[in-house]
Amino acid sequence: MHMNSAPHLLNEDRAEYQRVLDEALRNAHERPDLAAVGLRLNAEQLRTMALNATALIAASAAAEYEHYVKVRRDMRTSTAAASVHGSVLSPAVGRSAEDGGAGFAAVIAVLAPLLAGTAALIFLLVGYILKMLSPTPSFADALLTAGWFFGALTAAAILVAAVGLLLTALRNGAAQVAEEVPSGELPDEVSRAKDAWRHALLERGILPFLRAALADPSADPASTAPPRPVSRIPKIGFSGPDFSSPAEGSTAGQRPTFTSPDFTSPDFGGPEHRPE
Repeated sequence: MHMNSAPHLLNEDRAEYQRVLDEALRNAHERPDLAAVGLRLNAEQLRTMALNATALIAASAAAEYEHYVKVRRDMRTSTAAASVHGSVLSPAVGRSAEDGGAGFAAVIAVLAPLLAGTAALIFLLVGYILKMLSPTPSFADALLTAGWFFGALTAAAILVAAVGLLLTALRNGAAQVAEEVPSGELPDEVSRAKDAWRHALLERGILPFLRAALADPSADPASTAPPRPVSRIPKIGFSGPDFSSPAEGSTAGQRPTFTSPDFTSPDFGGPEHRPE
């Protein structure tokens, strides 16, 4: 089982883990404790070792990571609930008095210019036709007056409708921006939780791991095991098993020695077996 199979680290956060690791390796020359990078182990070898030890390193910031995941999950839940409320419940809410009044005003704004323009066209057309008759009817002038009145009303209605459409567009744009940025402290809290996790991951996990890898002369870049903790190197924020290679000479790990019996062949026996 490889060390990078960290069940608690979600797949969507593995890229962020690699970014923090890459930043630490890229800025290693600015840290005196990582000055040995490139002498025995280069940055790519250290990166491979740290990726193999993802579970071990990520466990050092487990508390911060759990908080970050929880806050992010709560934000997504609230955002999804608001989206469902806006897409499903808005038609029902639109039947309220306020939205009903807004809908009625929109209908009037669209129909008023159309109706007023139609009336103006009819009155003016009929009035001018009556004006062409040889005795001109007395109500022809009244029809023309009404036609010009409805013409002016049409122009005013078109102006009011244009202003209303502009205000509606501006209001909808502001509402869309408000929906894209959820209300409350959730986005800022998620950002703070992420920064706290990244900081803990770097300071308590990645940097101590790199220092231990550089200080351990037995560290093998091709090995999947993390470097053995050195007494003068700060540990990685948690207690784990002491990974040691079989080549380390510990007293408990020495094999028992056995002395075989002294077998002698008949040709090399005592004086009584010498040939005459």
